[in-house]
Amino acid sequence: MKKHQLKILERIGSRKAPREYVIGPEMARTICELSFDLNRQIGVLIHRSGKIEHVIVGDHSGLMIPALSQIRTAGGRLRGLRLVHTHPGGEDLTDDDLMDLLFLRLDLISVLKITDDGLPERLYSAHLLPYSEAGRMWSFLEPVHPARQEGDFDNLVRALEAEFIRHRPTAQIDEEKDRAILVSVTTEPRQQAAESLAELRELSRSDDILILDEVLQRRTRINPRFILGKGKLTEIVIAALRLDANLLIFNQELNPSQIRSITDFTDLRVIDRTQLILDIFAHRAMSREGKLQVEMAQLKYMLPRLSSRDDALSRLTGGIGARGPGETKLEIDRRRINDRLARLAKELEEVARERYRRRARRRRKELPVISLVGYTNAGKSTLLNSLTDSEIIAEDKLFATLDPTSRRLRFPQEMEVIITDTVGFINELPKDLLQAFKATLEELAEADLLVHVIDVSNPAHPAQVQVVESLLRELELDRIPCLKVFNKIDLLGDDLRELSYRENGRELDGVAISALDRETFAPLLERAQQMIRKAIGI
Repeated sequence: MKKHQLKILERIGSRKAPREYVIGPEMARTICELSFDLNRQIGVLIHRSGKIEHVIVGDHSGLMIPALSQIRTAGGRLRGLRLVHTHPGGEDLTDDDLMDLLFLRLDLISVLKITDDGLPERLYSAHLLPYSEAGRMWSFLEPVHPARQEGDFDNLVRALEAEFIRHRPTAQIDEEKDRAILVSVTTEPRQQAAESLAELRELSRSDDILILDEVLQRRTRINPRFILGKGKLTEIVIAALRLDANLLIFNQELNPSQIRSITDFTDLRVIDRTQLILDIFAHRAMSREGKLQVEMAQLKYMLPRLSSRDDALSRLTGGIGARGPGETKLEIDRRRINDRLARLAKELEEVARERYRRRARRRRKELPVISLVGYTNAGKSTLLNSLTDSEIIAEDKLFATLDPTSRRLRFPQEMEVIITDTVGFINELPKDLLQAFKATLEELAEADLLVHVIDVSNPAHPAQVQVVESLLRELELDRIPCLKVFNKIDLLGDDLRELSYRENGRELDGVAISALDRETFAPLLERAQQMIRKAIGI
C-alpha cells in the first residue's frame, strides 16, 4: 500500500460521520475511490456519536472485523456500531454480511457498491428486527445514493431500540443478576428431557439467576461443534437480543471447543450444567473443608479447559540464565494449578484425619449414627431441624446444604443417637465434585442407618430415587440399612398419596411424613428405632 493511500486511511479514521446520515457523502466517495484503486473491500465501524472506531482493509471478497467485546451499549440490545463497507465486485448484501449484523448486534450494516469509474453507486443497508418477519430476523432499507440520504439515521436507531424494548418482557430486570436463556439439546424422550430442563431451571434459581427463556431441542444427532443447529442458534441470538440476556446455560456438559465456538458465534457468555453446579457450591460452601473441596473441583474442571488460543499464552517466559527455552504461559498456568491441587489435597487429608478423630470420639461414646441422604431439596435439613429443634439453614433451593451437620436426637424410648445432615445428590453430579466431597461422604460410611428422604411431591421422584440408590452403590454404602421416608405429603392430595408410595405397581417399603408437621413423625421414629436396635444388635 502506498504512502498517500495510508494517509487517506488515517484521515478517514480521524473524521466524524454526521449523526443524521448512515455515512457522510464525502467519506463514502473517499472510501469508494480508495477501494477501487486497491481492488479491496474497505469498511468503517462508526459509533453512534459519529466517531470512527475502526477502519478495516480486507481483500477483494471480504474483510475481517476486529474483536468488539469492549464496545457495548446500555442494556446490551444493540452494540451501538454500524458497519459501512465496499463491495468492489458489485455484490449485494451477502449472507456473511447479514450474519455479522445478527451475531455482532450491529445497529446497521451497509454496502457501498462502486461504479465503473470508482464512484459510489448506491448504499444498501439492513437492520435487525426484534421479531421474525417472513422467516427473517432483519429488514432491508431502500437503496439510496450517499448524497441523497433522507430522514435521520439517529432517529431510526432510537426508534429501533424502542421496538426492542417494547417487545421485551414487562417484568423488571435486576441489573445485578445474570439474565439467562436455558438451552437443552438432547436425544432423550421428551418427558425425560423436560424433567431435566426443569431441574436446570431450579439449579439456576438456586444460583440467583434470572431465567428469561428456555429452549429445548431434541435431535437424532448432536452437532459436535455447536450442540444445536445454526438455525436454532440464530433464533437464540435474536431472543437474547430482544430479552436482554447476557448468559446461555446449557444442560449438557460442553467441551472447551464447543464453549469457544458457541461464544464466538453468539457473542454471549456460555456455561454448562457442571459450571453452574460448581458456582452454586462455591457460593454455598461455608466451612473451610467445604471451600477446599469446591476449589479442588473447580480447578480439576478448569485444568483440561486451559486453552492456548490467546497469543499471550504462547509467549516464552524464559530469560537470560534460564536453562532451555523456558515455559509457555499455558504451561505455567497448568503447573500452578497442579501445584495448587497438590496443596489442596494435603489440606483435605488433614481435614479428613480430623474428621476421623471426631468420629472415633463419637464411637467411644457408643452413640448410634443416623445419616440423612437423598436428592437435593428433598427436605433433609428441614427434617433435621424439626427432629432436633435446630436452626440449620433450610431453603427451597437446590444444594442449600453443603457442609455436613450433626445433632443429637433422643427417641421417645430414651434412646439417644447422632443424626447427620449431608449434601444432597443430583443426577449427573460432576465427577470431580463427587471426588472432592468423598471426605465428607465418608461420614456416611460410619452410619448405622441411612434415612433416604424422598420428595414425593416432585413428579420426577421415582427417577430421583434411582439416582440416589445408584450413587450409594457407587460409594459402596448400599450395605448399610436404609429407611425410605416419603416427605412433603402435605403437598399431595389424598388420592395421590397411595400412588406416590408405589413404583412399577410395587408398594415401596417406608414411612410417609411432612417434615413441617411433627405429628407425622411417630411412624418414622418408631421404625428408625427398630432398625437402629437391629443394626447395633440390641
